[in-house]
Amino acid sequence: MSVRDIGLHFGDDPAGFASALDRLLDGFRPAPALLGLGEPTHGAAEFPRLRNEMFRHLVHHHGYRSIAVESDLLAGTAVDDYVTDGIGDLDGVLATGFTHGFGALSGNRGLVAWLREHNADRDPGERVRFYGFDGPFEITGAPSPRAALSAAHAYLAEHLPRVPYDAGDLDSLLGDDGAWVDPEVMTDPAKSVGATEAARALRLLADDVLAVYAYEAPALLRATSDVAYFRAHAHARTARGILRYHAALASTSPERLPALLGLRDSLMAEHLRTIAAAEARRGPCLVFAHNGHLQRARSRMPWHGVPEGLHWWSAGALTAASDLGDRFAFIAAAHTGGDGPRELAESHGADAVALVSAPG
Repeated sequence: MSVRDIGLHFGDDPAGFASALDRLLDGFRPAPALLGLGEPTHGAAEFPRLRNEMFRHLVHHHGYRSIAVESDLLAGTAVDDYVTDGIGDLDGVLATGFTHGFGALSGNRGLVAWLREHNADRDPGERVRFYGFDGPFEITGAPSPRAALSAAHAYLAEHLPRVPYDAGDLDSLLGDDGAWVDPEVMTDPAKSVGATEAARALRLLADDVLAVYAYEAPALLRATSDVAYFRAHAHARTARGILRYHAALASTSPERLPALLGLRDSLMAEHLRTIAAAEARRGPCLVFAHNGHLQRARSRMPWHGVPEGLHWWSAGALTAASDLGDRFAFIAAAHTGGDGPRELAESHGADAVALVSAPG
């Protein structure tokens, strides 16, 4: 089905847009827990504007209580604290709560300001929450796992009588943070520390720490709160993801770059599944990212020297293949004037397409 087929064309007719969106949502069986909205490129103001208008309608008319965007989950907790409890200030959370430079986008400023205004006079259970769902990865590489792993371990140490390892074990294996963030590592695997004995030991340690979150979940939830557990658990998942990424950075395999892309999206998919579980009793979540991170079709990136490009499975494809299945739905957005909606839906593996007029 194409959104255009039922009249959803984002432009100057807000009422018609909302009506078409309602008909689209009424046709989903079952109703999605995660509704993805993709954009074909980053930085174009019209797609965040589409997202913001769509999300306001979803909140007011369809019970949506959260939004997840393509930005680091851990950094995004600062935005969530601001929009739900008024902690911090708008400029501060835009600077620290978004990654990839997305805090500078006017659409994100508008989104965060609206969320804070909307939540200000609502009970905690009715407040709309904000999530990132990306890992802390940039085009230049990955960070040291220290912050994520130390936070995950410290939470366990504070609330359980016994935990695997101690803080000294972590520090001795982590070594100098500078070795983890060498900017040349993306082009020179030999500069990576991901294959060292210490890094391999840290991957085992991180896996052991993450396992505790599964088998001690009842005790941890009783000792703290749903939100505290969710965030600490996210630190543990992220630490494991960072260490996997560093291991792939050290590889000399021709599949090195597709593996890095796949590892990033697999962590995104893990985060999305935990967000869906956390929000299950409150309402659905709108997920906003590049089409390439949400489509069910295999993703492709052009790459110099690789005629066929780089291929990997996106977070959307991985989520659709998980136990969420058809409770993940995806609307691909595109500019008018290109391929028709049916062709776009087929090429992206999308349930629908939203066509947006290019500025000018």
